[in-house]
Amino acid sequence: MARGRGYRGRVLRRALPASLLVALVPALAACTPTIAVDAAPDAANPACAPVMLALPDVLAGDLDKARTAAQATAAWGTGGAAVTLRCGVTPPGPSPDCQQVESNAGTVDWIVEAGDDGTWRFTTFGRDPAIEVIAPPAVTENHSTSFIADLAPAITKIPQSTPCT
Repeated sequence: MARGRGYRGRVLRRALPASLLVALVPALAACTPTIAVDAAPDAANPACAPVMLALPDVLAGDLDKARTAAQATAAWGTGGAAVTLRCGVTPPGPSPDCQQVESNAGTVDWIVEAGDDGTWRFTTFGRDPAIEVIAPPAVTENHSTSFIADLAPAITKIPQSTPCT
């Protein structure tokens, strides 16, 4: 009988630190900032899921993927210096601002818009649902927007129906 209690005591002593660690992990994750990104109107589209799973962990060489709280969204960077992505935006019509961006993963057509405030907006063209990427001035002052090509392996998970014309 004494042997049984001793064994149980050792198990409890070993299990207690592991249980504390399990309790601490969610608390530590809560310290990671969450980037506010609104979900797109068609964020629940099943075609967004493979895109979200294929997104890179790092963008532009040094922007780490951050947490977001909305479905079919992603962000890289911190606070006001974050590139954000939303899957499920309304597909845009033809535009003279359509540009083809080639990468090893294939070609992605983007409608590229520069805002008066220095913000760059990239919206996929010819894919449904469409994907929108926003790069604020806090990112573009230190990074080229060529990082958009790094998203091609994920973006091409949605087939293209119409190319830029």
